[in-house]
Amino acid sequence: MLVSKQMAVGYRGAPASSISRDADRVRRTVALLRRRGFAVTAPRLAAMCLEGPLSEADVRWAVAASPQLAIAENLVLDCDSVSDARAISSRALGHDAESRSYVAMTRDFVRTLVAVAPFIRSVSIAGSLASGGFRPSDDVDLNLIVDDGHRHLAYVVVNLLGLLHALGHRTKPVDDLTRRPLAPRLMTANLILEHSQCFPLERDDEDMAFEFLIGEPVFGAEAITEVVDANPVLREHFPQLADRAASLVLNCPRRLPKLLYPRFLDHPARALGQAAWRYMQWTRRHRPEALARVAYVRSTMRPYTLFDPS
Repeated sequence: MLVSKQMAVGYRGAPASSISRDADRVRRTVALLRRRGFAVTAPRLAAMCLEGPLSEADVRWAVAASPQLAIAENLVLDCDSVSDARAISSRALGHDAESRSYVAMTRDFVRTLVAVAPFIRSVSIAGSLASGGFRPSDDVDLNLIVDDGHRHLAYVVVNLLGLLHALGHRTKPVDDLTRRPLAPRLMTANLILEHSQCFPLERDDEDMAFEFLIGEPVFGAEAITEVVDANPVLREHFPQLADRAASLVLNCPRRLPKLLYPRFLDHPARALGQAAWRYMQWTRRHRPEALARVAYVRSTMRPYTLFDPS
């Protein structure tokens, strides 16, 4: 494995204090990505760096100036993660081969979802399909903003439609997280926010800001922009949010009437969704790695997780 560690012998035109600040920003960004299980190349890291974009040269000098950072398999990592570089790079290469068909599939699914569920205000692709590490055995994570009083309805509708959709893809590769009795887990709700939870967000830390940055809007981009505008700390973490592109957005004019989904239905939907959630956890009882991964992902989403004990 090729590991690059240039010597920081000088930076023409930039003071040492500037290199030190850049190195700190790069370290924090690398740490944020590591918490999510992936890493990126120097050019991509430069574009998504905390507190605003850097040049690729700035990133490479930051790596050279920091004993905690290295470049391996063309990825910027902390030194403790160098041994994982080949596996992460392999996932990135697989993403390039597989992602296009899954993005197209997801747009078709979202078109149906928002037509059936008019209380959904926005849908974004999240998780590995958005970050660049998607494998065929992964599911597609979706972030939703919904009308107040409809979070559990949204969860149930996503999962019911997701199950019907997955029945047509039963030959899809699976792993311990996506294996299900009837059909693979293919489309899943990662984060569901009610409209009022966004004004303001209870969490506006760098991890939540990154969730908005990395997400690919598929429907309701204006609702996402409204949330970012109302929570300016998100843009302090990532000024790139001000110029976030939305090239996958669908226009879905034909939707069922909202009166079909009165708010009182959210209570039985919660009971149904919680029962389904507990059943899925029960099916993973002999797979501790899968349970640990689910527990970690849920910990990153609190206080917005569904079905936490009261």
